[in-house]
Amino acid sequence: MSFRLPSQHIEDQLPRDRPEDSSSSSDEDNAEEETWEDWVSDSLTSRPCKSLFDDQDFPSVDAAVEHDKASNNFDLEQCCKKLGLDVHQRIRLINWIRKERPTVLAVAALSGGESLFTSDEYLIPVVEDDPLLQLQSDDWSDDDEDEASNGTKAIETPADLNQAIHLIRQLEEKLRRSRQDFTDYRGFVQERLDLAGLAESLRDSVAVSSTNAALPLRDDDSHYFQSYAENDIHAVMIQDKVRTATYASFIQKNRSLFQDAVVLDVGCGTGILSLFAARAGAKRVFAVDASDIAKKAEQTVKTNGLDHIITVIRGKVEEIKLPDDVKHVDVIISEWMGYALLYESMLDSVLNARDRFLRPDGGVMAPSQTQMMFALCDASEIYKERIAFWSDVYGFDLSAMAEHVYDDAVVDVVGPESLASAPVVIKDLFLREVTARQLDFTAPFTLVSTAEQTTKVHAFVLYFDTFFTITGERVPEETEVYVVHNGDPILAELWPVGGRPHVTRRMSSGDALKPPRPRITSFSTGPKSIPTHWKQTLFLLREPIKVTEGTVVQGMFKLRKSADNTRELDVEIHYAVREAESADLGEAVIQTFKVR
Repeated sequence: MSFRLPSQHIEDQLPRDRPEDSSSSSDEDNAEEETWEDWVSDSLTSRPCKSLFDDQDFPSVDAAVEHDKASNNFDLEQCCKKLGLDVHQRIRLINWIRKERPTVLAVAALSGGESLFTSDEYLIPVVEDDPLLQLQSDDWSDDDEDEASNGTKAIETPADLNQAIHLIRQLEEKLRRSRQDFTDYRGFVQERLDLAGLAESLRDSVAVSSTNAALPLRDDDSHYFQSYAENDIHAVMIQDKVRTATYASFIQKNRSLFQDAVVLDVGCGTGILSLFAARAGAKRVFAVDASDIAKKAEQTVKTNGLDHIITVIRGKVEEIKLPDDVKHVDVIISEWMGYALLYESMLDSVLNARDRFLRPDGGVMAPSQTQMMFALCDASEIYKERIAFWSDVYGFDLSAMAEHVYDDAVVDVVGPESLASAPVVIKDLFLREVTARQLDFTAPFTLVSTAEQTTKVHAFVLYFDTFFTITGERVPEETEVYVVHNGDPILAELWPVGGRPHVTRRMSSGDALKPPRPRITSFSTGPKSIPTHWKQTLFLLREPIKVTEGTVVQGMFKLRKSADNTRELDVEIHYAVREAESADLGEAVIQTFKVR
């Protein structure tokens, strides 16, 4: 199917009626006469546009493209030409970059044969009404409409009234066809969304296939570990700069913790954290994973010549034994966090490993502490995309489609400007002491609106902050999490730090008497940070809360593992509102959600 994507504002950009007597027009005016393609191009390129590689907004497509060329060393049109992409593949590339946030080097390494260029997933726009998707490359032409490819002008300047009327009719017909193409495209995207949901339901319902009759019936664990056997999920995590650079920075800048240490990497995945630990001087590293990715991790260890330090163990950490009669480890490192922090319940396995293997006298958990943060969020854009959109679809009310949207938490990115209150800590997890039973919890909260004018709050937002200490101790209460912004040094200093040889510092006579300096590494997954692959978790409200500065929203937050799938979460939020100048709380509201 062939389609074009014109701007919503093309109709406003059409040439206005001209006087019947055109003889007074000068040759200069005629020379500046624009074609249909010029009108379309001007309409699109003058609209606001986001950069492909950071969150900056620009007043036009040209400005965004030039920014990516200058700051990110990426030329979209040259990339499309080099890969020989057609219009569909170009759309997929743009949406893939916006959704998966690869590095410029990762995009430059594409050959054009990757699965993303045939995946319908990347035909779905990531940015609403993205002008980059709608602007065609100069290399493309439509044979039935653009005669330029045959060496003639596509649209000639009319010489008289009859030709002008004929030209207007041609433009009107092109506009009609363009509108139909855009309607077809939206229908195509929605169809793919429906098919994707159907396919996912079918995959979950088929426990045993005819070609894999020996596979066990699907359970929470088998489905979970199978999902981590694929490359894509690990590529997304490693390319999450905030995540990977922070872990690497903690390991490589605290070599005194890892030097000659025995390290356990729980849920090692590709083995990247084990590799960092080995490079930081660890004596032994045990990398454990129950997924098939362990096979690739083992090969990676050998490829990097570290198999004399790193031992990959395939299996659940609850069931394995460490080789060579090793009883305890000095450090347990793991990237166990999920959406809303506790989704997927991997922390249970990490705590089991702690109880079985961590040295009781001074063993360190990395990270050492995490905090679930909770705040008011206007979430107006998410509300428009997920709910309000259905109230008017081509003139029809499809709001029934939005009825169940409120049942599930939404994992998406919101900006710092969407926060309508200061966040509060809804759960503080100190990894040295917390137990698995404490991961089901109820916590009170009081949120005070910081909105400077009357605002509708459409959601509560949940995210988490993560802390690493070289002693494994709690961070001081006044500690502020480190928020990573675009251009942050931590994103650029990783490889130089990794390449530096370790220099052992001789301890002075007074060092033994001094307590270790508190050295804290941290990162946030909140709206103020560069977006991470965890994004934020939004709980959309059936009835938005109208707040002004000082409005208090008070309630209880309840979280527990889902009874029908222990990897998923059930959340129940009770809340009531007190106006800034009132002493009484309003009527209590209860809403329940699934995190899945």
